[in-house]
Amino acid sequence: MIPRLDPSQETLVLNMGPQHPSTHGVLRIVLRLDGEYVLEAIPVIGYGHRMHEKMAEVRSFNGFYANVGRMDYAGALSFGHGHVLAVERLGGIEVPPRAEYVRVITTELNRIASHLLWFGACLLDLGAFTPILYAFDDREYILDLLEHVTGARLTFSYHRIGGVARDLDDRFIEGAKAFVARLRSRFDTYEKLVTGNIIFRKRNEGVGVISKDMALKYGATGPVIRGSGIPYDIRRAEPYSVYPELEFEIPTFPEGDSLARYRVRMAEMEQSLRIVEQALAKLPDGPVLGKIPRKLKVGPGDTVQAVEAARGQLDYYLVADGSDRPYRMKIRPPSYSNLSLLPELARGVLLADLVAIGGSLDLVIPEIDR
Repeated sequence: MIPRLDPSQETLVLNMGPQHPSTHGVLRIVLRLDGEYVLEAIPVIGYGHRMHEKMAEVRSFNGFYANVGRMDYAGALSFGHGHVLAVERLGGIEVPPRAEYVRVITTELNRIASHLLWFGACLLDLGAFTPILYAFDDREYILDLLEHVTGARLTFSYHRIGGVARDLDDRFIEGAKAFVARLRSRFDTYEKLVTGNIIFRKRNEGVGVISKDMALKYGATGPVIRGSGIPYDIRRAEPYSVYPELEFEIPTFPEGDSLARYRVRMAEMEQSLRIVEQALAKLPDGPVLGKIPRKLKVGPGDTVQAVEAARGQLDYYLVADGSDRPYRMKIRPPSYSNLSLLPELARGVLLADLVAIGGSLDLVIPEIDR
């Protein structure tokens, strides 16, 4: 939908995307501008729609798993975790304790990798080139670890219904411990390079303020809602897997601006390191895959499984009719609800500030265009 223009106003309609670098995917935002000020911003989605939910209806429960990592390519393991948990809950499938610890360890490393990707790309959108080199340097260590155990570096197909595909070995465990120590030593560098940088702070402080009421009204989630001072995290609000056995905090900042959302994600990386460290220390012995029939049939019935993905609450609504494939699978990704904030946030801001606001929302377009 293109905004209708008032002939009495000298306004300009500008398309931001669908190939604009700062939209990080095929997202089109139709802007109506008065000079450099945004009067109206309308997101136009659907350019990358791939019918994942429809494909779920014609593939087996195991066969659909390869799709989930193609939605949030930056945090694929969270999407995989939610999918297998939904099937296991509805099918009454028991998962070995070691497998759940392995899932949490790898998923939290993937969460850090996702936040590092956001950190570098967000700063690059604002004109700072150096931070992405530091971020990708650290991210490569995680990808090397995950590649060793999963065989992939991005769209991992590692989870299995009933466990995971492969156990962690000593090389992975020692590498993960070394990475925890490495990244902790780097936070001071990030603080000096970016967080305390006066240009960065001027571009983000007081920009794109989301009040608590606004965050709740639009169903904001993840670092976006926690950046408005609301300590809502599925790992605590609706505990799953082995998260109840681990100690970690839910970082929040009350300011609600782009800087607060940045600070939440930086603090979350430290909490993910805490989770990885504890999970490695508590990792029990035993198998990593339960006994599952070759042709798995589930149901009849329905269930909802929520997990905390890198961008917020991810819901799987699964309806099964007793066959080997879902009757219906509805997926609610976090970027979809966070994108809905943009039209109200953009109204009256400078065009340059819109780039900062978009970066602070950390949108992954393929999960919106499912």
